[in-house]
Amino acid sequence: MCTTCGCGSGETRIEGDAPGTHRHADGTVHSHDHAHRAHDHGHAAHSHGAGDLHYGTGAAGAAAPGMSPSRMVQVERDILAGNDAVARRNRAEFARRGVFALNLVSSPGSGKTTLLVRTIELLAHRLAIAVVEGDQQTSFDADRIRATGAPALQVNTGKGCHLDAVMIEAATRRLNPAPASVLMIENVGNLVCPAGFDLGEAHKVVVLSVTEGEDKPLKYPDMFHAASLMLLNKVDLLPHLQFDVERCIAYARRVNPAIEVIQLSATSGQGMDDWLAWIERGAAAAAGRG
Repeated sequence: MCTTCGCGSGETRIEGDAPGTHRHADGTVHSHDHAHRAHDHGHAAHSHGAGDLHYGTGAAGAAAPGMSPSRMVQVERDILAGNDAVARRNRAEFARRGVFALNLVSSPGSGKTTLLVRTIELLAHRLAIAVVEGDQQTSFDADRIRATGAPALQVNTGKGCHLDAVMIEAATRRLNPAPASVLMIENVGNLVCPAGFDLGEAHKVVVLSVTEGEDKPLKYPDMFHAASLMLLNKVDLLPHLQFDVERCIAYARRVNPAIEVIQLSATSGQGMDDWLAWIERGAAAAAGRG
């Protein structure tokens, strides 16, 4: 179990791995399943308001059954230190090859894959794009990407709720994105765990659908704080919803004053030119053309 976010470990599958194998956080591949569990003692719930329970206080900012906050902090530091070392290696390799890597994060159902498909179609004759798809199971999204003609590799995380740098290192070695290209990493649908894991990307891009509610940046502040750009998606549906765009943007900037915001719809095309221009500027800079 990953005590940083509580997800299962030892169940990652990358397309091309032999059946029955899985990957560990150090990149090793084994042919049997097992879970890593740390044992300690004690965690506390703190009340706020009329009977509310809050487990996010204390040094760890979280609670895990049977594990003290101090032990959680140490385990989290160990996990993230190993991840960050691989992320630095990924980032250096992307920089050497002029690859502009983006980590797309969101809740399930925000429209990430549809947006990604449309983005690839519109940029097909202007930029080379490769995609790493992260999901707990299935290759549905990678199949949708490959139908556009773009190379894509599926990473199934099993019980894991996020991609990590080791997974991206293994996936990009197999995918081998072209020099001076764009690498789109579609993370597992989750606004919590992916915030804490650097993959070596140039930017985290958080996709928020207007069907989700404008309060998401305050409910999940770590993700919006970590992101460079918020894509406010499905704006073609605004006439049918009670969604306050300005309030949502204000909430995002309360968490992260520097966050950029683009309002768009992959379905209607509204705002897509701004998104494509943002990608092209980043790609040009990464390739040394900007």
